[in-house]
Amino acid sequence: MNEFEIDKKQVRRAFSRAAQNYDAAAVLQREVCTRMLEKLSCIKLQPSRIIDVGSGTGWGTRQLGERYQKTDIMALDIAIGMLQAARGTSNWWQKLFAGKRESFVCADVEALPIAANSVEMVWSNLALQWCNDLPSTFVELKRVLKVEGLLIFSTFGVDTLKELRSAFSEVDGYNHLSRFIDLHDIGDMLVGAGFADPVMEMERITLTYNDVRAVMQDLKSIGAHNATAGRASGMMGKSAWQKITENYEKLRRDGKLPATFEIIYGHAWKPAPKKIQDGRAIINTDFKI
Repeated sequence: MNEFEIDKKQVRRAFSRAAQNYDAAAVLQREVCTRMLEKLSCIKLQPSRIIDVGSGTGWGTRQLGERYQKTDIMALDIAIGMLQAARGTSNWWQKLFAGKRESFVCADVEALPIAANSVEMVWSNLALQWCNDLPSTFVELKRVLKVEGLLIFSTFGVDTLKELRSAFSEVDGYNHLSRFIDLHDIGDMLVGAGFADPVMEMERITLTYNDVRAVMQDLKSIGAHNATAGRASGMMGKSAWQKITENYEKLRRDGKLPATFEIIYGHAWKPAPKKIQDGRAIINTDFKI
């Protein structure tokens, strides 16, 4: 068993439960989304169809709709509760998508129910960290893109919640946080999936809290529960929680406890198939069983 394998049923339940209060707590998600949107100013692509992978309650989907006012946008999320919350704000959907097709799809990004070569842009803000097989996920995202289509995403890097990870260390033998992937490895995965011209960037954003419980409550409010196979099955004991608090308190600075998030940004293009001299396309038939 892979102790860091994500339990997708747990992820669905957690995010569905968090949907109604998600927007009030998702400060980091909105900030990262805003920074991603700024990166689009350097991209000339005018897509006719976009998939927002991990759309949540639809805040980012709305921003994309305002930017690309003639574009059909599909909001796709693994949690039905998130999509229900997005559809519940029907007035803005009716105004924003007047004359356009709107769609909401509940699906896992690792197995998209979408036709190949059907969209010009795949957008994903802080969702890919919930994938169990990121290399295969990039292959799947490339499949649905048209030639010269764009994948643009953000995800968490290895230093995310390093303070909390340190506080949990040596408390017990269970996983308490997901394992995140290094920026350079993600770039290699994009190339391995057949994407062209990948651009990778990283920055760290630090949020501050009054106490450890506030950190944990923030994570709970956005549905970011520990969903790994190696998590503990029961409640944490009082002595373990006291040890975690003591460990975290050692990191207090200027009266606040820090929580670091390493944000990885990436974008890459789906290239045209390579051709030999007589114009025939080269098809890669390598596969693994």
